[in-house]
Amino acid sequence: MNTTFIVLAVLFVLGLLIGIYARIAPKPAAVQRPPAEPVTEQPDNAGADWTAQAGAEFSGLSESARCDLLFAVSDLDDERSQQLLEHALDDPSDAVALAAAHALARRGRGSTVNEYAQHHPGERAQRIVETLALLD
Repeated sequence: MNTTFIVLAVLFVLGLLIGIYARIAPKPAAVQRPPAEPVTEQPDNAGADWTAQAGAEFSGLSESARCDLLFAVSDLDDERSQQLLEHALDDPSDAVALAAAHALARRGRGSTVNEYAQHHPGERAQRIVETLALLD
């Protein structure tokens, strides 16, 4: 028991000395970093001019931001939002075009999507119509 007591006392003293050193030891100088520049989203498609109808601030939006815009506009019930959704069907991004088609279908304008598919025959229009049918 005497040896155990000495070992514990030595460990306690070592821990105490390490704690004191940690408090009084000189601290390294703080590294001054220049402020980070804000990250700006690069538009996935600079040619999606339908966003210009929504305003100049929307013309450089990324694909996901354009989808968010469409779903926000889909709740509005006016002629301008209707035209915006119809023009968004021409967006080169399939996701954005599908978001526009879904928003139009939710508004009860599924016939507009079908007309678009008839006027723009092809694999892309067919995929939009088929996916929209799955969502309904």
